[in-house]
Amino acid sequence: MLLSGGRLLRPPKTAYVLAGFSSERIEVDGLSINVTRGGHGPPVLLLHGYPQTHVMWHRVAPPLARRHTVVCPDLRGYGDSDKPPGGGDHAEYAKRAMAADQIGVMRSLGFDSFAVVGHDRGARVALRMALDHPMPSNDSRSWTSSLAGPSTRPSTATGRRRCGATSS
Repeated sequence: MLLSGGRLLRPPKTAYVLAGFSSERIEVDGLSINVTRGGHGPPVLLLHGYPQTHVMWHRVAPPLARRHTVVCPDLRGYGDSDKPPGGGDHAEYAKRAMAADQIGVMRSLGFDSFAVVGHDRGARVALRMALDHPMPSNDSRSWTSSLAGPSTRPSTATGRRRCGATSS
């Protein structure tokens, strides 16, 4: 802990909650997206819901990182990611824009295909990713996305779709 101008400064929450994970900011289409990642193996993208940040995955990410590379970003407008002006039509905060951010993040980390798990708003962003970035079902780089809606009951999960991060 540091003392600055009479204020006690602490390391980011991630240092406490996601020990062993690294944090970085990744530039995607002019925006800076805050990303925490850890582990080794097949990549998994964890997308938080509203009004959370990447820290909501603190119980899921560490065990998952034993066998996977786990990527936990803050969606645009949340946490330490940039917060662009919304504009009259709020297009800057559309699920399509957020999905494009996450495709850009994963590409910049070297992942053309990956698994994705989304909660609440993150699930809707994951669905938009699946719709905007589909891959042929016979492509070995395809991935499956499990999307959960606002309910925590498994019976309300919304299914699966094969998709990926490659350009059409």
